[in-house]
Amino acid sequence: MRKISLKMPVAAVMTSLLILTTACSGGSSSTGTTSDGKKEVTVSFRSSGSEDTLTKFFQSGLVDQFEKENPDIKINIAPVLASEGDYTSKMVLQMKSPDTAPDVIAEDTSIIKSDAAAGYLEPLDTQVQGWPDWEEHIIDNLKAGVTGEDGKVYGVPATSDTRGIWYNKELFQQAGLEVPFKPASWAEVLEAARTIKQKFPGVTPLNMIVGKANGEGVTMQTLEMLLYGTADTLYNDTSKKWVVNSPGLLDSFKFIDQVFNTDKTGPTMQVALNGQAGSIAFQQQFPQDKLAMAVDGSWAGSTWAENGAAPIANVEEKIGFAPFPTHNGEEPGATTMSGGWAWSVPAQAKNKEAAWKFIEFLMNKENATARVVAEGSLSPRNDSTEVEGYTDRPYTKEAQELLNVAHFRPANDQYAAVSAQLQSIVESIASGKLTPEEGITQLKDNVSRSLGADSIEEK
Repeated sequence: MRKISLKMPVAAVMTSLLILTTACSGGSSSTGTTSDGKKEVTVSFRSSGSEDTLTKFFQSGLVDQFEKENPDIKINIAPVLASEGDYTSKMVLQMKSPDTAPDVIAEDTSIIKSDAAAGYLEPLDTQVQGWPDWEEHIIDNLKAGVTGEDGKVYGVPATSDTRGIWYNKELFQQAGLEVPFKPASWAEVLEAARTIKQKFPGVTPLNMIVGKANGEGVTMQTLEMLLYGTADTLYNDTSKKWVVNSPGLLDSFKFIDQVFNTDKTGPTMQVALNGQAGSIAFQQQFPQDKLAMAVDGSWAGSTWAENGAAPIANVEEKIGFAPFPTHNGEEPGATTMSGGWAWSVPAQAKNKEAAWKFIEFLMNKENATARVVAEGSLSPRNDSTEVEGYTDRPYTKEAQELLNVAHFRPANDQYAAVSAQLQSIVESIASGKLTPEEGITQLKDNVSRSLGADSIEEK
């Protein structure tokens, strides 16, 4: 199949100095039409400022191209300068009224279900059914992240990520461990860590994010990476209850306990409880050959790029990226957690048809791939690997393949409260203050107390 070059689009994205012609406050015009009768499509997304890669993406000539192809539509780019939490709150307020609702909105896939259930989003089933790329090129596994509890589609995945085991190939080879590392079970990960400990006393065998100062990283990079490799889940979509006691959850707690307390193959508590534990691992310990393995996100490899925080020459010769295995090698053999953003249409949008046309344009092969290359994220399209430049980034191919076995955080407005409890419990287990069994009891008691006894169940 013919390769499409990304060199010009990406360069344009990264170097454009055009100035946005719209305010950064978000929102749409009250009429939805321009003075010359064009349909106005307002596009809102969270921005960190003028250097934000998505802002630059829209400044790269993309909008001009779309408007040239669709002369009856005017695109109004309306970035929202806000933290992730504030962005969500602002968008909810805007989506409540047709006077302020944008036409296209960037939705975190973790909140699509709750926003859809609240009536803020327009179902897109008819649109995606008429768009061949949905069936042919959007990765099936990612569609769950944009599907509401009613089974309807409320967004198109735009970016994604995965998690796995980063490992030092040189240390593995010196320790007599097989490279590439392909653990078939948790037991093999633990055994590799013990081998490293025996061979290299000054090296941390396995880094996992366990300090609650790291927030959601504890839940998603550690606890859920383990739990979703078992037969159990954190939330029961059928009963609508939180599963606070299950064999898989107990085994996940036991894995953490074994790493930090039984085998003592994890980092010191000084590092583990540090809110910058990930940065310490990737910017200091890996480059200095002081860390053998770390369970973390696909984005972490950018740390070692030429323009990264801690460049490593010929990094792919030194560092590898392995799938995290299921508990005992159960199918499909590996697991990962995935997050990301999607494009959605608010229910109160004025120009829904034109909005969908712009989403299709954003999510075509070239544009969707150019965006994720600029951002350093993964593409939801299975054909992005055919685009020149996409897999030139280290580990992208391996990380992309994991999207086929990805799981998602429970998309429930109570999730943050449950996650906070898990973060505290994981830290306590890792630091030896709680046993795995005590962790189960504490989770059950605390979630029952905060959300109600009718919100939990045990297996």
